[in-house]
Amino acid sequence: MSIHLKLLVDVGVGKAVENWLKTQGHDVLAVRDLDPRMPDLNILALAVREQRLVVTMDKDFGELVYRSRQPHAGVLLLRLEEARSNAKVAVVEEILRKYEKQLSGNFAVYQSGRLRIRTT
Repeated sequence: MSIHLKLLVDVGVGKAVENWLKTQGHDVLAVRDLDPRMPDLNILALAVREQRLVVTMDKDFGELVYRSRQPHAGVLLLRLEEARSNAKVAVVEEILRKYEKQLSGNFAVYQSGRLRIRTT
């Protein structure tokens, strides 16, 4: 049985992933629907306020969390620059199926078929 996550999906991740997450019953807020030009700092602040996991393809979130020590409620960084929508959905589906309970509050990076989860 899966848990339902509170997610904040960044623009680059794409509409297909947003829609799939919604069909799975997750509480999804899409940056594209709020302000597609929202600065990363504001995205993190909103996610903390609402206790949402940020799903992004933007490497700048690593800088904000580790170098600038910005508070966060969890970040899932997808390194899928060349992936098509259906491939992104498949990756997110696999990550949630295997690691859903470990994502909140942590910084996770998916790259080259592997997920690394770093507690922060």
